[in-house]
Amino acid sequence: AVVSTQSTGSRDLLIIMKAVSNAKRELVLLVCLLFIFVITFGSIMYYIESAHNKDFDSIMRSCWWVIVTITTVGYGDMYPESAPGKLFGGFVLTLGIVFLALPMTIIVSKFSFVYEREKM
Repeated sequence: AVVSTQSTGSRDLLIIMKAVSNAKRELVLLVCLLFIFVITFGSIMYYIESAHNKDFDSIMRSCWWVIVTITTVGYGDMYPESAPGKLFGGFVLTLGIVFLALPMTIIVSKFSFVYEREKM
């Protein structure tokens, strides 16, 4: 019987690590764009909501709302109350979902490439 020195779990972990390593440029770009996205839309939401809503009392708290919104966590700890804020919130949510979904196709294709290469 042939005894493998690597378990299936560690081999799978190595495949995932190689796929992430191959997608470094895309992941760095995603993080940079996410940072710009959060700061820009957090600032806009602060200026829209700060006069109407005490929860949006700083740009940093508004940036927190953007992070929670685009990741679709939605704690409910703060939310827009004005009509323009709600409209902009829907825009941020929609754009955030698209923004996070698009790079996933690249990462999945890199994973498939590494998986097929390692399987052979």
